[in-house]
Amino acid sequence: MYPHRLMIAVLLSISVLQPQAASAASEYNPVAHEPRVPQMASSLGVIVKLRKDGEGAAIAKLASGTERTAALARRTGLALGLRREISDSMLASTVELQDANAAQTLERLRSDAAVEYVSIDRRRFAHATNPNDPLFINQWYLQNTEPAAVNAIDAWDREVGSTGVVIAVLDTGVLYDHPDLGRGDRGGKLLPGYDFVSLQHMTNDGDGRDANPSDPGDWVDSTDKANTAFRDCDTTTSTWHGTRVAGMIGALTNNSAGVAGLDWNSFILPVRVLGKCGGVDSDVLAGMRWAAGLHVPGVPDNPTPARILNASLGSGGECEASYRDVIQELTARKVLLVISAGNEGTIVSSPGNCPGVAAIAAIRHAGSKVGFSSLGPEVTLAAPGGNCVNINGGPCLFSLHTTANSGATVPAAHIFTDQSNTNLGTSFSAPIISGIAALMLSRNANLSTSQMLARLREGARPFPTAVSGEPGIPTCHVPENDDDFQLVQCLCTTSTCGAGMANAANSVAAAERPIAAVALPVIVVPGQNLLLNASASAAACGRTLTSFAWSVVEPATDPPTILDANTSNATLIAPSTGSIIVRVTVSDDQGRTDTADVVVGPDRVTSDASPSAGVTACAVPVTSGATPVDPPPPPPPPPAPTPTPTPPRSGGGGGSIELTTLFLLGALSLLCGCRRRATHISRCIC
Repeated sequence: MYPHRLMIAVLLSISVLQPQAASAASEYNPVAHEPRVPQMASSLGVIVKLRKDGEGAAIAKLASGTERTAALARRTGLALGLRREISDSMLASTVELQDANAAQTLERLRSDAAVEYVSIDRRRFAHATNPNDPLFINQWYLQNTEPAAVNAIDAWDREVGSTGVVIAVLDTGVLYDHPDLGRGDRGGKLLPGYDFVSLQHMTNDGDGRDANPSDPGDWVDSTDKANTAFRDCDTTTSTWHGTRVAGMIGALTNNSAGVAGLDWNSFILPVRVLGKCGGVDSDVLAGMRWAAGLHVPGVPDNPTPARILNASLGSGGECEASYRDVIQELTARKVLLVISAGNEGTIVSSPGNCPGVAAIAAIRHAGSKVGFSSLGPEVTLAAPGGNCVNINGGPCLFSLHTTANSGATVPAAHIFTDQSNTNLGTSFSAPIISGIAALMLSRNANLSTSQMLARLREGARPFPTAVSGEPGIPTCHVPENDDDFQLVQCLCTTSTCGAGMANAANSVAAAERPIAAVALPVIVVPGQNLLLNASASAAACGRTLTSFAWSVVEPATDPPTILDANTSNATLIAPSTGSIIVRVTVSDDQGRTDTADVVVGPDRVTSDASPSAGVTACAVPVTSGATPVDPPPPPPPPPAPTPTPTPPRSGGGGGSIELTTLFLLGALSLLCGCRRRATHISRCIC
């Protein structure tokens, strides 16, 4: 989060850094915290979800959001005004508070028979820190010389990304003319995208929703502070947060300029959902749905849906029902939502605490939790978040460098972050995981959301149990509540920082394994033959399945006979009592395997490995939508890199690896069986 820890919506109680807690933090913490003080108001922004049956369904069938809102107002006797539609059954509205009593008003709205739930349209904030100045060329976090580094070098030997994968960046917008990003139809990485910031005082670009998701700046000055909407927002210069996140995921790579992104080839879809002093849930939710290819009323459909959504944002509070709804929609489309855990040093922020997302905590270069990172059992895994171990004695050695801009308000000269112009926070841990996930999908486009999550965890490395030269570091504990701060480094556990430290090479290798899937029979007759069909199983990009093997897991004694146990379609007798657990193991032409278990009972068959929709050999290349007019050609072949000496890293130890060497390693790798030469990156799509 930026030092301007901004005001959140009415009645939301948020963790704030107490003075006594701040004094205990010995590690540089760039994060200012969300205020607890609620803003008094006569109205409240809410998100209303209509029921799918009865009166709710009748209202949802009305012709427009305005008519649906009016019908709900008549039913409840409340003054409701439509702000925007998220879907036909989900409305963002303004409700006038009765007697200035928000709880009473909300209860009246929630009690209506047509309403499934009501959520406050809360404001969410970018999780990051303020910028400073010039280029930091040593991308330690992509290498393997520090314990927490993600070893992208070895991952690039296997995969450098596919133009068939799209990653959406839900943020402040992205600067299309940054030389290390650029438009997709001009050899760059950015697709057209959309601007969902709809509240006029937050847009900063003079209009509402439109097809221009470029970042106009998100500064807040003394003039803005005169507006009650910004009363609790600190004054700040523009952050260029979305441009920073985009560069972490996929800055132009192997082009002899700027920085390297984790994914060399995949396209980035800018979706602007944050403006001045953050953004509101109704815009974030609509942006998520649109980015994934779902229809949003009043907005042209997205021609280039994303499989990965990076949302480096959040604030305090529980996971709202509205987010659960949308996350379920994303999961049904095999879309992964990657969210930063938060920079409060306490419980995971929302929506990072929602089930079904990849919530990412931040670790120091040494693998211990960085002081500002939030933590808890909701975290999926941890990635470098940057840390300034010697901020008071010199440059910030372990900043995460990326694309940025020098403008204090509106865009000015394009720059890169460095050891002085630092880039720190869980906001930049999340895009590391988004980049890794894009490499995984480039190898195996069949992965579902749950499979991506599982294989990200599978690829993680164990957390260190000590830090060399730093004795006495405490072990992290699960925060009891949002007042339980851990603002100094601590040793991560799997209950506080996720499955382990992210590793790109391991996770890409995990993605290369085939996917076992079993189509379940609809009818089970005890004592009769039962067909188990694993033919929907799939291999990774460029690979083929070579064998199937069925076996009985339970009962271990006197197991039933499986007919055709070495084929995709096996048969066994359904039990009359009890249950049988059988397992299918699928293998590919590289000897990689995956398994799926099936529980067979007298009246039903269950499995957590049902076939995923849309099985395909590889990601289909994006062929349209790079600009509103012209489809994007693949980025042109970059020039061969010219080796130049890399300055030795200052402090921290471990040496360095010349970046041009990294690019050559990636350029010599294989993608889907097509060889990549050092002077040319093949657009090899299986």
